[in-house]
Amino acid sequence: MSTKNTSKLNVPAAKDAMEQFKQEAANEVGVPLKDGDNGNLTSREAGSIGGQMVKNVTTVRLAKQAVFERANRNAEGHRVTVKYIAGVVW
Repeated sequence: MSTKNTSKLNVPAAKDAMEQFKQEAANEVGVPLKDGDNGNLTSREAGSIGGQMVKNVTTVRLAKQAVFERANRNAEGHRVTVKYIAGVVW
């Protein structure tokens, strides 16, 4: 099992873009988000923001995909379906 913390941004310059993305998601679900500390949010409100962010990213990723069939490299005479999904990296 990996112990890598995936909540850290790999590109520090992406922090502003992620903050804007979070603000847009909060506006979409009607949660009042302010700059700085948002410790006053309920778990439900914070979760709805995160859920909306995931929904938006998933929609973008699923919109850019290619599906095709090819010969299976391990079993002669069999075919496998391959799906390539292109995502957006901030």
